Amino acid sequence: MSKAVVFHEPGGPEVLRVVETEVPRVGPGQVLIEVMAAGVQPFDVAVVEGWLPAAVGPMDYPRIPGNEYAGVVREVGEGVSGFAAGDEVLGFNVLGSYREHAVFPADQITAKPANMPWEVAGGFTAAAQNAHIALQDMGLGAGETLLVHGAAGAVGTIAVQLARLKGATVIGAAREPQHDYLRSLGAVPVSYGDGFADRVRSLAPGGVVHGAIDGVGGHALDASLELIADRSRIFTLVEHGKAADLGVRTVPPKRSAARLAELADLYAQGRLQVHLHRTFPLEKAADAHRHYKAGGIRGKIVLTTDALHGAAGG
Repeated sequence: MSKAVVFHEPGGPEVLRVVETEVPRVGPGQVLIEVMAAGVQPFDVAVVEGWLPAAVGPMDYPRIPGNEYAGVVREVGEGVSGFAAGDEVLGFNVLGSYREHAVFPADQITAKPANMPWEVAGGFTAAAQNAHIALQDMGLGAGETLLVHGAAGAVGTIAVQLARLKGATVIGAAREPQHDYLRSLGAVPVSYGDGFADRVRSLAPGGVVHGAIDGVGGHALDASLELIADRSRIFTLVEHGKAADLGVRTVPPKRSAARLAELADLYAQGRLQVHLHRTFPLEKAADAHRHYKAGGIRGKIVLTTDALHGAAGG
């Protein structure tokens, strides 16, 4: 048997339950993974509250949240090449990673770098790929200026670093206690509040901001609209319902194993860092969601399984 976190109806963290399930069977083109760690994201919180992305279609309950993970391959299905039992991997999916054993398509995983801790690997793929896709589709280049709202969060942390690697100036918006952290990533920090747009202009070379990644919404998105002439270079991670009407963009579904491998290699080279805010055992997934919703998160919240604790203990 294997543990999984499920919910039978939409709601808050209180609807999450830990149940015993059968270990899933691997099919053609799939791998069975013993999960060591899984990231907690705003996407997961929205799914628990009842939202489903259009690509999923109708889905019955119970549902298992979670769309990023890291673990050990235990079995490969027919037609799978490049992976074998015992391989350490990280990967992505839409739902289903809050569990001890999961079956996922082999084309959604890549090798875990040896120097990447399990907790980092479990919470790496979504933030890293979302930031990478947004910057790529924005066409951000050297000498340009990027504004990142919620810059100390998981996506913001990666976006700041990737933009700096491109030679861009990054202005990171966050609360004052996060400013030293943002400076350590290479961003110029700025606080919210009255006069925010004017402060950003004063920090931007030539007073021009070329693009934005919005991880806050509301007033932050409004400020981006005021600061940036080309709305197609504004990406919101949170205001999905308003994006089309405002002419701004959401991150398109372009995640891939090749993209993930490229980003994992940057981590292995020491060119990307990930901050772990806090880890929770899988059984405490509801507490992890409560902690996330309380706000003030720097970096990632990650769930860990008994398998990881056993490996660490051994």
